[in-house]
Amino acid sequence: MALPVPKWRGLTSRRWAALDPALRERLAAASLHDAVQLGCDLLRTEEEEALLQLCHRVCVGKEPSAAGFYREQGNQEFGRSRYQAAVRLYSKAASHEPPGSPEVSICFANRSAALFHLGHFEVCLEDIARAESHGYPDRLLPKVLLRKVECLLCLGRLQDAADALSEVENKTAMGGLMTGPTGQALLKKLSQLKVKLHEKERCPEPAREACSDIQGKSEIWEENDSISGASSSLSLNFDTERGRHLLASQDIVPGQSLLKEEAFVSVLCPGESFLQDSSETAWDTGVTNADLYCHRCLRQLLASVPCRGCSYAKYCSQDCADVAWEQYHRTECSLGALLLTLGVFCHVALRTILLAGFAEVSRLVEWSHSGGKDPHSPKERHKCFSEAPDAGAGTRGVPGCNDDGQYQSSYQAVFHLLPHTERHSPEHKFLCMLSVVAVCKQLQETGLEAALLNWDSPEQRSKPKTSEKTSDELSPELKTVAEAMLRHMLQLQCNAQAITVMQELGPRDGAVVNKKPVRLATAFFPVLSLLNHSCCPNTSVSFSGTAATVRASQRIPRGQEIFHCYGPHQCRMRVAERQQLLSQYFFECRCWACLDELESDVKNVVSMRNSFCCPSCQAPMQGEEDELCCSNEACATSVSRESLSRRFRDLQQQIKKALDLLRDRRADQAIKILLKCQMDAGKFLSPEHLLMGEMEDHLAQVYATLGKWQEAARHLKKSIEIVEMHHGPSSIEIGHELFKLAQILFNGFAVPEALSTIQRAEEILSVHCGPQSAQIQELQEMKTCLSELPRSILQRT
Repeated sequence: MALPVPKWRGLTSRRWAALDPALRERLAAASLHDAVQLGCDLLRTEEEEALLQLCHRVCVGKEPSAAGFYREQGNQEFGRSRYQAAVRLYSKAASHEPPGSPEVSICFANRSAALFHLGHFEVCLEDIARAESHGYPDRLLPKVLLRKVECLLCLGRLQDAADALSEVENKTAMGGLMTGPTGQALLKKLSQLKVKLHEKERCPEPAREACSDIQGKSEIWEENDSISGASSSLSLNFDTERGRHLLASQDIVPGQSLLKEEAFVSVLCPGESFLQDSSETAWDTGVTNADLYCHRCLRQLLASVPCRGCSYAKYCSQDCADVAWEQYHRTECSLGALLLTLGVFCHVALRTILLAGFAEVSRLVEWSHSGGKDPHSPKERHKCFSEAPDAGAGTRGVPGCNDDGQYQSSYQAVFHLLPHTERHSPEHKFLCMLSVVAVCKQLQETGLEAALLNWDSPEQRSKPKTSEKTSDELSPELKTVAEAMLRHMLQLQCNAQAITVMQELGPRDGAVVNKKPVRLATAFFPVLSLLNHSCCPNTSVSFSGTAATVRASQRIPRGQEIFHCYGPHQCRMRVAERQQLLSQYFFECRCWACLDELESDVKNVVSMRNSFCCPSCQAPMQGEEDELCCSNEACATSVSRESLSRRFRDLQQQIKKALDLLRDRRADQAIKILLKCQMDAGKFLSPEHLLMGEMEDHLAQVYATLGKWQEAARHLKKSIEIVEMHHGPSSIEIGHELFKLAQILFNGFAVPEALSTIQRAEEILSVHCGPQSAQIQELQEMKTCLSELPRSILQRT
């Protein structure tokens, strides 16, 4: 979660209410610097102890007993041939083994066996190497080395396989390990692999040629001289109404890349289930984002490399683990439970400081104190900004730009993002203030201050402080860190960017992969933050790891502003809901969609399509109060909104039950429930309601699981009709639906229709996600496969 856990929020809220009114007023008007000074005195011992108790609920330490539990659970899943689940559990076991423990080698070896069965031969070899390097027992080594030979044979690396076979023979000859039934079975396996190697050497498999059609089109890109990562088709501008913003400096076509930016900082969102009280249940075998993605680069994990100090952080490689440790994790590692308790925003704030380095942080904090030179000072902001456009200095007068007028994805740009200090509620600022002071006090008490401040030499560690302090008081340097952290926590409410990923739903072995966008991490993208919001944006944003790419989703004429949707979209909610959600950004949206709805008396399309209908005659229900009336004058039916809402919630529960049955591979029961839900929904929901489309989508998924491709396609086409009504024919939502339809038609050998669907899906997804996206690559593979089918099959279809 972005903010601290509810119990800490509740505690700080009660503390705020108990403060003297004069002190509350003083805190409300305090600058960031003064707020930190006050916060050091206001964080009492009882709050620190309460926070410590909350941290005990989050398990991030190395627990050998947990390692044993997860390894045994992994063995059970392996015995049931559930290899993917086994991999996850062996990874959890490895993360709990202390550094240097011989047991961790067994975790890696067991995981390599599961990876072999899944066909991940390269990753299997990496785990075998890890098992060997961590002291895997000699008596068990031959079995693992034979697995290594099998992997190498499957990969066509014959010389490496021959060398590995020789190694096995040498070890067995020296150690006398091949006695007893197990040894005899290994000798038999050894002989079989020798034969297999000789066969492959006599008849080598032809090398596979990469298909040029599947490489995707290359994108034309010319970088902007003034804005790092931006296209030369954009220009940075400023005015007092819109602040900093980007304009099209030339005509832009749909699908054109406008911005490519690596996050300055990102922090993985662990998921709500990770923060549940670990004392209430046994070791949790569930899977969260923390188990699925690298904590540094956000790549999807197959076989994670655990952190040396905690059980929480996991990485895709030893290189990622080492870089993370050097850049920030050596400081964060022992604070894991505290940072998870205080929320992602607090974690991002600390990591931003660690990545920037104390010298740069200190320089900018001191600069912000230098009187009238702070552009965030309300008195100076108008003077500084209003002069910038007319000063003949180009972008040099725009905050965040360097002396050469360049706006870079740097800490300076992050620092200049607006914190809106005066607009946040005083209580929220109080919560953030106590949270960052608590982190800084922990840094001081645990001796991590030196690492944070880059005091690497004894001379630096012992240098005199700028002022005396008591043992409980923060050092001047940590007060500077706390002030910068507070600034960043406040900035994040308006400038945090969610990094999303298309995550698979349901079983992974299905012929049709159903995915939905999921928030993976929270990040600072200083250049992306230049884009203002619109409820009808002209761009799409996609992510690959920690990199964001912005593309034009429609034609943008020269001089038009480049807009990004912050979440509330005209296709998903009414103007009142959008305005309410956008209030957190401290502006009132005046995009054409909002103005059009506010100025007209016509009910917006979203609310009409997602409305209730009359249980008696199916005409739309109307009314803004608790009692809804049928719009058909001949029908006098009236129903309470609450009763219809209750039916809607019951319907959602039944749909969830059906999906759970599908995950348990009880498709027939899932179909019965979904068909009944459809019948019930038709009695009180509009035929164009999004939930009606979702049920068609779920039915398509169930029929696809059963291999009934025609039925699956029929239901998915109905879903597509409803999605198109809501989101438009060229929306990314339609692109994702067409991708699923292409999979169904492909599996059902409906060749002509599959090819036309693939083409339409490609056209839409390439605009929103680019020609190199995973979905585009898969569509091109399907197209190539279909075009190579024998003519007899093509004629039959």
